[in-house]
Amino acid sequence: MPSKIDGETILGNVIECPLSQSGETTLYVWPLRCLNNKTGGPTFGIDTNGEEALRFDVHGDRGHWHSSYSRLGVGGSQQHFPDGLIETETQLAWALNQVRENGPQLLEDAGYPEAAASLDQQLVVTATETVVDHLKKEGDVRSQGIELGVIEP
Repeated sequence: MPSKIDGETILGNVIECPLSQSGETTLYVWPLRCLNNKTGGPTFGIDTNGEEALRFDVHGDRGHWHSSYSRLGVGGSQQHFPDGLIETETQLAWALNQVRENGPQLLEDAGYPEAAASLDQQLVVTATETVVDHLKKEGDVRSQGIELGVIEP
């Protein structure tokens, strides 16, 4: 299951989409994850059998991603986005494309070979499109976070 650090705030409606026919591998999205240092942005990831295998923190200039998040923890799993990807929108597009085009390999590399083998490509495409549509539908949750004082402008 996606894990949240004490004191973090999640704003917007959280969704989860199946990536495998069994439903054991899913993609989730938090429209706005506000970190304790008052930064943040959308977070999405792949969960399999109750473990968070991949997490993408598309948080602008502080954005990054994690491989084998549940097993290695925050520090042991963190990876940088490619150079030049500093805007939330470009990070989101890159990350969703990675899931669509390299999902099985990413899961294999993270130590989840069963999840890699179970991915249904049509479900992956539908889920990644759903994430984009959902974030558009959620609108400007960042302003709400600023109003609540859980994220800085």
